[in-house]
Amino acid sequence: MNQTFNLIEEITRNDGSIYYELGNVSENSRAEYAADHGFIKEVRILKMNVPRSSHLIKVEEYLNETYEELPIETDHFDEWVKPEEIQKEMQQVLLDNKLG
Repeated sequence: MNQTFNLIEEITRNDGSIYYELGNVSENSRAEYAADHGFIKEVRILKMNVPRSSHLIKVEEYLNETYEELPIETDHFDEWVKPEEIQKEMQQVLLDNKLG
């Protein structure tokens, strides 16, 4: 995968729990499709045009190296699991954008 992420999304799992993820137009479309087909409960864009900080770039590099870009119409929704180091970078992205 080689994507640039410029959105922060709030994703609600089917059990009602919520997590935050980086996204872009393609990934948001994939999440909307997943919500429409019951793979997740809901997705909301919380922030657009997220600044390209060193923290965002580290998360983006990890996601691009670790996960394959799926087609929009798929039969499941993958939650991107991150190791602790990358999760800390993601938390800083949220804080930098007044979401954490």
